[in-house]
Amino acid sequence: MDNTAVFEVSLEPNDARRLASLCGQFDQHLRLIEQRLDVHIRNRGNQFSIEGETDIARVAMRVVEDLYDQTRRKSDLTADEVHLRLQSSQVEESAANDSSPHSAVSIRTKKETIKPRGLNQIEYVRRVREHDINFGIGPAGTGKTYLAVACAVEALIKDRVERILLVRPAVEAGEKLGFLPGDLSQKVDPYLRPLYDALYEMLGFETVSKLIERNIIEVAPLAYMRGRTLNHAFVILDESQNTTREQMKMFLTRIGFGSTAVITGDATQIDLPGNVRSGLMHAREVLAKVEGISFTNFSSKDVVRHPIVQRIVEAYESAEGGPQHATEDKPKKSSTDKKND
Repeated sequence: MDNTAVFEVSLEPNDARRLASLCGQFDQHLRLIEQRLDVHIRNRGNQFSIEGETDIARVAMRVVEDLYDQTRRKSDLTADEVHLRLQSSQVEESAANDSSPHSAVSIRTKKETIKPRGLNQIEYVRRVREHDINFGIGPAGTGKTYLAVACAVEALIKDRVERILLVRPAVEAGEKLGFLPGDLSQKVDPYLRPLYDALYEMLGFETVSKLIERNIIEVAPLAYMRGRTLNHAFVILDESQNTTREQMKMFLTRIGFGSTAVITGDATQIDLPGNVRSGLMHAREVLAKVEGISFTNFSSKDVVRHPIVQRIVEAYESAEGGPQHATEDKPKKSSTDKKND
């Protein structure tokens, strides 16, 4: 049975500048929508015809309408903005209607409102809001750290927590910390730069600086967490694939009353010595069925950077035998490890 349909839409007002912005140079934006959603788009002026599988064509129609609405506030659409809108269209494909509970999820910060892109990101945010401890595991570019910081900022603004702690293991990925200038904090600072950048974007440089001075926001290497109990805090452990089993256990047992923890990591970028098992991989096995702990697994399909990043991730996964390559997930054990097991 033929499941194709043709949707006709008239974009109002009929504005030549906005239409040119929507279509892009040489209609590159329309071609991108066609390629990603497998539909065919024709237009004459502000009259658009979209042909494809019924549900997908309906989604494509919404994408075109939303992007045209975006041109009202913006002079020129970029290919990145079209890509991001297409990324979120998978939510509509699965939900198939605007009444879906997924469609309303957003995170409000001081400077902007952040909308998760795709079902995995939406589910991730929902779980972070509902669980005390949350794991986000997947490749670079899937938004796991950025969304965790956004949730932390929102929780601070709404007085659900008293402070934010951003933590990262100081593991050297081929570089040597000892040769960097400054004390340990200054040496580790570059490793925490992505977390700072996200905070600046959501709160502004001056606000972040004041909150850091007052210790309401604390950015620290994982080693500084030992011996502490973290109450009424939102704690993010980034790059957790580079923790050992002992470090991961130490971190998780720091969580106190009224706190939320988000642990993010990429199973394909472990920089630990070959005979050391990743604390993230170990925790995923040990804690999988523990009540109050959530796991969200991201894949290349969730990448929200340049489309070529998604293709790069997929190529590496294919070459390495999948997103959790056996040699990274289960390194060879030394004789000491065997005794400890």
